Amino acid sequence: MENGQLSHARVRPGGPSPLLLRTVREHRPEAGDVSVLKARGTVDTSNAADFSAALAGHIGHADDTGEHPVLDLTEVYLACSDAMRALERATAFLAVSGRVLPVVEPRPHVRDALRTAGLPGVRVHATMASALNTLEPRPAPEPPGDTH
Repeated sequence: MENGQLSHARVRPGGPSPLLLRTVREHRPEAGDVSVLKARGTVDTSNAADFSAALAGHIGHADDTGEHPVLDLTEVYLACSDAMRALERATAFLAVSGRVLPVVEPRPHVRDALRTAGLPGVRVHATMASALNTLEPRPAPEPPGDTH
């Protein structure tokens, strides 16, 4: 916008949008069970640690249940470097094991920040369909106490 004013998409009266997280689970014939963490709002210094913990928990739960974890950032604004570090903390163990977290439809500034950061545990997708197309079926986890 002109005169150095911020876009209304980034600013609302009273400050940044609160961060809201919601998990959606579904079964896809081509990939199996998928667990999508949908984030909405602003990730900033005040909530970056909570976002990181929630994302790590989401990934861990998906692993325990044999689901594919996916992160939907369609409606997220990353307000500071703490937000990027939160993503890095939550996905670092994926990179170590050669895996990545599909991240769907980030806004242009988020996509650019992810590209610049080069997080090895994250792969950005323009659409949910493209993210789901990269998933391979996972075997269901064995029930506890089941030994062969």
